[in-house]
Amino acid sequence: MPQLDTSTWFITITSMIMTLFILFQLKISNHSYPASPESIELKTQKHSTPWEMKWTKIYLPLSLPLR
Repeated sequence: MPQLDTSTWFITITSMIMTLFILFQLKISNHSYPASPESIELKTQKHSTPWEMKWTKIYLPLSLPLR
């Protein structure tokens, strides 16, 4: 049974890892990130809904008066 030739595996694996590293670096460098994310202040918007200012009563089916 012939032996498996593994003499080129190191070069193949090393070049593959280097290629993947370079590709990921190029992909990441194309993104634009904000300079300082902490400095961006998000303003919360107040949504006015009709039930915020008045009392609402929830009627359960069992609490309704009998007919």
